[in-house]
Amino acid sequence: MCMRRCLVGLTFCTCYLASYLTNKYVLSVLKFTYPTLFQGWQTLIGGLLLHVSWKLGWAEINSNSRSDVLTWLPASVLFVGIIYAGSRALSRLAIPVFLTLHNVAEVIICGHQKCFQKEKTSPAKICSALFLLAAAGCLPFNDSQFDPDGYFWAIIHLFCIGAYKILQKSQKSNALSDIDQQYLNYLFSVVLLAFASHPTGDLLSVLDFPFLYFYRFHGSCCASGFLGFFLMVSTVKLKSLMTPGQCAAWIFFAKVITAGLSILLFDMILTRATVGCQHPGQEPERQRYTFQPLIHTRVTTLASCSAALERPCWFSQSGRAPKHRESGLPGCRWRTPPWALELPVPEIERRKQER
Repeated sequence: MCMRRCLVGLTFCTCYLASYLTNKYVLSVLKFTYPTLFQGWQTLIGGLLLHVSWKLGWAEINSNSRSDVLTWLPASVLFVGIIYAGSRALSRLAIPVFLTLHNVAEVIICGHQKCFQKEKTSPAKICSALFLLAAAGCLPFNDSQFDPDGYFWAIIHLFCIGAYKILQKSQKSNALSDIDQQYLNYLFSVVLLAFASHPTGDLLSVLDFPFLYFYRFHGSCCASGFLGFFLMVSTVKLKSLMTPGQCAAWIFFAKVITAGLSILLFDMILTRATVGCQHPGQEPERQRYTFQPLIHTRVTTLASCSAALERPCWFSQSGRAPKHRESGLPGCRWRTPPWALELPVPEIERRKQER
């Protein structure tokens, strides 16, 4: 039994790590910042895989009661807010910063339990919540890559998570299981994001995305959909086999590994003050550390970007949106090779030249 729990925990950590790194690659390296389409694709894949698992008898879904479905509808709306705001925030913030802000959702849950439900909360839990809140509050003042829009969407993301978990806990008497709830979340998200893709402009703007027809983009999007589903399944399995304390320990372990590896794989500038915010209790000192990716992207122009996608150019991003007339993929400057000049220039570059 202990070996089984360890295996489930390691599977969860692997899916957590792979899912975050893949999403970060698509959002920040490829600059696919169309959240209604990206998250709609992920929820569509998750819903289809869960439906197939149900038909094959691998999962049990019981959502025939209309009253239970209508009762869960507000939670599904919050779920859409979670994935949409999370996608917008992750595209602009480094993974360690995003996860530090993500932890503040636990402060919201703890405060609701203490103030509104009058539950007894241990002093250790209160101190932990205060440390998380202090770390997140100090982080914007010490973030050398501060992005106001990224922090704005991160705040919406964590408030949606807090409200979702509070609503989920208040409906424990509901007959819906965790799988039932996730199935309804998938269905509602696909429908709502599909209708929202046109008013937000994502449906038409995606036609100008320079890497729309490249296999690395297609492979990354497919991987993100499957990894999101496997992460959901492993999370449900983890909660069913372990106590809440053990689940929290595995989630913390997964976040630490993900944050640590993301520093090595993506471009990021850290100060000791920033590290102190991510590890509360340490004395901050002003010293900058610039982390370069393990594999540099040798790209400057959109014409050479198309060729570089055929090469192993994983994990290089600047942590911010590209400026006007700036390459979508950052990297060291180098002279465009002759073979890159023969490649077709994307539509967006052609329009810039016509101006």
